[in-house]
Amino acid sequence: MENWITDIMEKFGYVGIMLMIAVENVFPPIPSEVILTFGGFMTTYSKLTVPGVIIAATIGSVVGAVILYGIGRLLDVERLEKIVDRWGHILRVKKEDIRKADAWFDKYGYWTVLFCRMIPLIRSLISIPAGMSNMKFGMFLLFTTIGTLIWNIILVAVGAAVGDSWENIVAFMDVYSNIAYAVIAVAVIAFLFIFFRKRRKSA
Repeated sequence: MENWITDIMEKFGYVGIMLMIAVENVFPPIPSEVILTFGGFMTTYSKLTVPGVIIAATIGSVVGAVILYGIGRLLDVERLEKIVDRWGHILRVKKEDIRKADAWFDKYGYWTVLFCRMIPLIRSLISIPAGMSNMKFGMFLLFTTIGTLIWNIILVAVGAAVGDSWENIVAFMDVYSNIAYAVIAVAVIAFLFIFFRKRRKSA
């Protein structure tokens, strides 16, 4: 996959970077770390510039985020409540749980979107609950752009700085990603454990 990504970027330049990042947002298994660090490296031997790569990557990321936000709007809270009405007794979930989660995201959603843009995998998927909670689109775009811009600036600048050693940075980011995935997995397991234990007690 890495060779395929870099080939497209070398062939299409800024457009290729924008396309790859947009696809990465919708299809998270494509690693943004490879796209951004290699994009930074490309500025050392091609006509591409660091600001140009950052702008192209940011546009692509925002486009992908908007697509997932739209999917979230289709899967809004009311639809979830209907699913819970039908299957909640099996899933052991109540409509009150959905409302509480929605209220939490309404309160902390903007900052969640901002910081999650710098966490692998979650940086893409966070757009879906943002859409589901009907987050104001303008504010979603603002915080998405800021968080994405920070992520892009760091990785593109590092890729440009290390030059042909950019793959070493990708290896380091793989470690960072694995740690992030492990933390997320532990958090999800802990949440589910607490959630179902409370359900058993209330039952």
